[in-house]
Parts: sequence; C-alpha cells; structure tokens
Amino acid sequence: MRKLVLAISMLAFAGSAAFADPIQDRQALMKERGKLAGQLSKVVKGEEDFDAAAVLTTLKALQANAEKFDAEKLFPAGSDNGDTTAAPKIWEDMAGFKAAEDKFLANTKEAVASPPGDVDGLKAQLNTLGGDCGACHQSYRVKKG
Repeated sequence: MRKLVLAISMLAFAGSAAFADPIQDRQALMKERGKLAGQLSKVVKGEEDFDAAAVLTTLKALQANAEKFDAEKLFPAGSDNGDTTAAPKIWEDMAGFKAAEDKFLANTKEAVASPPGDVDGLKAQLNTLGGDCGACHQSYRVKKG
C-alpha cells in the first residue's frame, strides 16, 4: 500500500511539473522573439554586416518561435491576472488574436522561403514583421507604467 501511495504521489508531482506557468511561458517566448527581431534590426541599422546565411538562420529561428505559439496553452482563461501586459481583449477576441499571430507566422514563413539578398530586402521583411508585432501589441497588449 505504501508503494502505491508513493507511486501516486510521484505521478501527481510529475503531472504538476508538466504544467508550467502560462504567463512565464508566453513572456519567455515573446522575449525570445524580441531578441531575434533585435538581431535582424542591428543588421538593418548597419550595426552589423549583412550576412545572408546568418540572416536566414535568424529568420528560421523566428519562424520556429512563431510555430511554438499556441494561444490556448499560453493564454488560458484565468491567466490574465498577475505580472502580465496581456490585454483583456485577448480573451474577449481570441479569434482576432489568433488571426494576428497566424499573420505573423505566415509572413515569417514567407521571409524564410524567400530570404533577403541584401539589407534593403531584409529591411522590407523586417518592416512587415515589425508591423505585425506592432499591430498585435496595439490591440492585445497593455503598456506598463
């Protein structure tokens, strides 16, 4: 009987460990996304040299980041409290929120499929992707302080 109780306790602990904090998970995903966009931005600003292979690697990482986005897991009901800048509109308009993310993913995939050949091409792609981010933040993010 003791072994059964111990086994159930271990399963319960393992199950609870599998459910991470959705606020921390989405913040980590967005921080990663911002870091990747920042790397591309440095190239556009001339702070780093244009390297087609490095740009493509970063665009692929941005696509992988966008593919990890799962609104139901990252923004479940009740995760609007706490240390978050997620606007209530996310839960009021989940379909629109998902559509905004789908647009970003589609544009990221397009950038990877047709990688830029120079800084001007990257600038155009980054303007599109940045526009997607900005539009989503305007509608679905609360500004802090």
